[in-house]
Amino acid sequence: MTTGFHGWRWPVAVMISTLMAGSAWALNSAARTGSESEKSGQQATSGAAVLKPDEYRHYVDLFRIQEQEATGKIYDGESGEDPWAWMKREIPWFDSSDKKFEEMYYFRWYAWKKHLVQTPQGYVITEWLPKPEFKDGSYGALPDAAPFHIGEARWLRETKIAEDDARYWFSQGVDVRKYSDAMAASVRDLTLATGDKALGVSLLPAMKENYKAWETTQQDANGLFWSIDTRDAMEKSISGDGYRPTLNSYMYADARAIAELSTDAAVKAEFNSKADKLHELIETKLWNPKDEFYEVMSPATDSGIRKQKRFVDPGTTMQLSGVRELIGYVPWMYGIPATSHAAAWKQLFDPQGFDGKFGATTAERRNPRFRFASSDQCTWNGPSWPFATTETLLALAAYENEPGASVMSPEDYYRLFERYVLAQHQTLKSGHVIDWIDEDLDADTDEWIAKDLLLAKNKQVGRGNYYNHSGFADPLITGLIGLRPRADNRVVIHPLLPAGAWSYFAVDGLPYHGHLLTVLWDATGTRYGKGKGMVLMVDGKRVAGRKDLGPLEGEL
Repeated sequence: MTTGFHGWRWPVAVMISTLMAGSAWALNSAARTGSESEKSGQQATSGAAVLKPDEYRHYVDLFRIQEQEATGKIYDGESGEDPWAWMKREIPWFDSSDKKFEEMYYFRWYAWKKHLVQTPQGYVITEWLPKPEFKDGSYGALPDAAPFHIGEARWLRETKIAEDDARYWFSQGVDVRKYSDAMAASVRDLTLATGDKALGVSLLPAMKENYKAWETTQQDANGLFWSIDTRDAMEKSISGDGYRPTLNSYMYADARAIAELSTDAAVKAEFNSKADKLHELIETKLWNPKDEFYEVMSPATDSGIRKQKRFVDPGTTMQLSGVRELIGYVPWMYGIPATSHAAAWKQLFDPQGFDGKFGATTAERRNPRFRFASSDQCTWNGPSWPFATTETLLALAAYENEPGASVMSPEDYYRLFERYVLAQHQTLKSGHVIDWIDEDLDADTDEWIAKDLLLAKNKQVGRGNYYNHSGFADPLITGLIGLRPRADNRVVIHPLLPAGAWSYFAVDGLPYHGHLLTVLWDATGTRYGKGKGMVLMVDGKRVAGRKDLGPLEGEL
């Protein structure tokens, strides 16, 4: 077990007594030397070819103790199913020499499971803890973080979970446009993980209808999409409302996804044309060459306050916001930026840019309105948000996977991810530091802002508990470990883990195109018994390897 991040962790004696009292952990550890038939049976139920899942059960035991102290109760989701039983059946397994990452990986699945609801119409994944009082069958689900939910769920062994949630958002009567999102692109990405385009093809009519509804309500005559920051789920931002890099990038991504999924030549041409036009507009209108950053464009006013209106009158003078915000990295999630625009990444760790000990700030520190006073607990004027960090991790991984020279390195990606792990904790009144995920936090002190406001009102349990508004497993799998999902049968691994950071890691029982992958790195060859270096296995059989840590490819 880890001994600490900051503050002090659970007393060792309590942890040991709890783990041993659970007895299953000790018994399962002793059973590792079982017969080959027993091991085969374990693989069939857990999906693991190399790792021994029961070795990670102690994390769940710990999380339950932590949850009891933090909230006064244990919530196992609407199903009431034991989280360990669910995890053992569904998740890919992760092992690492860095136990901070390992523990956080299992914690995020523990928290994620609380948001999974099986309804008569299928699975729905929520953002807040499920609200059964909602009679529309949504349990309070919202679309803003749904792409993260689908991105995480595509790595579960039961494909129905991600597919049901995707179908839900394209169902009649569901308000998929309540917040901005790239829902069609999320479905396309899901099909890249499953290797089956059937879901995407079946949803194409709804995707096209949704896209055209966005055009009707939010697209101006100049071709750009207008949005208010609140509908980006990013209220109280410095830039405010206007043509934002978020919605415009999402619409570009959705247009490309619809074109890719369609077999109709006319549809392909129509939506590729829409994407091409948006690409040009994002590059020419939302890129600020002075700041070397993608920014919000709004109507200019004498007071500098943006007009909150949906459509802009022709001839209105427009101006870029002049503030760098973390949303300026969203275009990289979808491969939009020109190579020359990579200078924007220099701001990520600039002390006057987005640099923070516990994560990137949502606005640059040098701006005079950074962290401007607000009584609202949802502010995007500088606090660090796991939502924004997830988008930035995905964007940086996409950029570092582009061919050619890069201004960023695996060390940079790892530094951002390491701070993300460091941030996801809470110090209780007892002094115990526990794993935690909430809304927004102070990037310098690691204090959860929304949580502190609740505590000030003597409320321990609030809406941000186990907040499912971000991703973790997906950026770890596709970024740090480096599986780059594709439509063909080629498996491409491009790890963004810097050399020397970890002496070993393994992702095991990872569903991909109807197979189970194992990706491992073993610097000494003694951890997994598969030799020194990197190994790619498909359904338990080695298909590729290399002696050092680096890109690896193989066939399914």
